[in-house]
Amino acid sequence: MKYLKSPLFFISLLPLGRLVWLGFQDNLGANPIEFVTRSTGTWALVFLCITLAMTPMRLLTGWSAWISWRRMFGLFCFFYAGIHFAIWFWLDQDLDLQAMWADVVKRPFITMGFITFVLLIPLALTSNRWAVRALGRRWSLLHKLIYVLACTAVLHYWWHKAGKNDLQTVSIYGSVVLLLLLCRLPWLRAYLQKRQT
Repeated sequence: MKYLKSPLFFISLLPLGRLVWLGFQDNLGANPIEFVTRSTGTWALVFLCITLAMTPMRLLTGWSAWISWRRMFGLFCFFYAGIHFAIWFWLDQDLDLQAMWADVVKRPFITMGFITFVLLIPLALTSNRWAVRALGRRWSLLHKLIYVLACTAVLHYWWHKAGKNDLQTVSIYGSVVLLLLLCRLPWLRAYLQKRQT
C-alpha cells in the first residue's frame, strides 16, 4: 500500500495536466475562463470527498495507509481550490479587493465559496508533522473544520447550480458528502469497524 503514494500523487495531477493540454490544443471551449474555473472547482470538491473517505476506508479495511494518504489528498483539494479562487480573483475581479469583497457580500454562492477557501487555508498550513506536534490536541480540534467546509463547499456548488436550475450533479455530491460525514457518528464508526475484512 505504501508504494501507491507516488502513483496516486501523479494521478492527482492529471486534472491539471488535462487543462494544460487542452489549453495548448486551444480546446477549452468558447469560454476558457469559465471552463477552467468550473473544472478546478469540481476537482477541489472531488478531492474533498476523497479526503473525507479516507477514515471510513480505514474503518472498513483496517489499513492505516488510507490515513497516510489523507494529508496528500487534502492538500490537492487546497491546490485545486487555490487555482479556482485565483482565477476568480485575478481574471474575474481583476485583483480588486474592493470588487472581490462586494461580490462576496452580494452573491450567496460566492460567499460560501469564499468561506470554504478561507477555512481550507489553516488546514493546509497545519498539515505537516511540525504543526501536529506544536498544536497537540488543538490540531485535531482545528482539523474538524473540514466538516464545516464540506458543508459550505456543497452550499457553494448548490447555490451556483440552483441559479441554472441544474441540481442533479450537485445532489450527488451533496449525498456523498452527507454519507461521509455520517460515517463519523460513533455508532456508525463502530459498525464499520466490525465489518473489517
